[in-house]
Amino acid sequence: MQFSVIICTYNRSRNLSGCLTPLAEQVDVVDIDWEVVIVDNNSADNTREVVLGLSDELPIEIKYAFEKRQGLNFARNRGIEASSGRYFAFIDDDIVVTSCWLSSMCQAFDEHDADAVGGRIHLDPSSKLPSWISQEMYGFLGHQDFGEDVFQMDGASRYPFGGNMAFKRRVVDKIGLFNTALGRKGTGRKREELFKGAETDFFHRLSAAGGRIFYQPRAVVYHHILPFQLTKRYFRTIHYNAGLQKAYHDESEYQRTLMGVPLFLFPQLGRAIGKYLLQLVTKGADAAFRQQMTVGHFAGMIQGYVKRGHHA
Repeated sequence: MQFSVIICTYNRSRNLSGCLTPLAEQVDVVDIDWEVVIVDNNSADNTREVVLGLSDELPIEIKYAFEKRQGLNFARNRGIEASSGRYFAFIDDDIVVTSCWLSSMCQAFDEHDADAVGGRIHLDPSSKLPSWISQEMYGFLGHQDFGEDVFQMDGASRYPFGGNMAFKRRVVDKIGLFNTALGRKGTGRKREELFKGAETDFFHRLSAAGGRIFYQPRAVVYHHILPFQLTKRYFRTIHYNAGLQKAYHDESEYQRTLMGVPLFLFPQLGRAIGKYLLQLVTKGADAAFRQQMTVGHFAGMIQGYVKRGHHA
């Protein structure tokens, strides 16, 4: 088996046909031996029945795997174990791949001896975004596009997003599996579930181990945006939780702290609040919202350090 496509899903069986059908329409894959692995992360809906039905209907090899432990990285690790490909890729169940996606991924691995490859993620063009979501905020909805040219990513400041990333299996021997303490739990609709960037830690570890990570612009996918993801509450939550997660897992030791919080964070929070209030008065709530997210990020970090101190 040359290539495995892994899709982790939880209680979103209605998405699976729209995700799998474009995979069945890939071009230039006659010489590629590949499979699709659906990881059911303990869903309460009819995910298993839908997967088995699509396996009979579509002209591609589809395997069903089950992971009882709740969490995206538990599901990702189960998918790695259940897959057989020399390479394995992850897409989300709300992703639609373009027709040359798979062949483009394989080409990048072959031409660059890559350990990991990422492609472009564009937002579904049918999505109607509210005016307060500026283009610089598209990344919080999964958008990623570094242009038309292939290049090697550093894995620290630039790395693939989780909706469109692939790896050579030797990576697991080099750095292990995904960290199950990180990442989204459940559907991501509740504050305690909504943690993004679970792949960030993985790419940082891969980069530190000398891994070769490449950007393949021809591997394009489209991300379908759900209505709850187009709310200010959603954006505030992901930024707050990102700060909380970053601080809670920070292994650094700080000399000057208050309740476990490094003292330098408090003036940073104060400056962020001042900047937000100035923008709110001069530009209005929508224009100031991005700065409000920054305030939330610092507040999340403070809460994360306090929580880390209590669990020390």
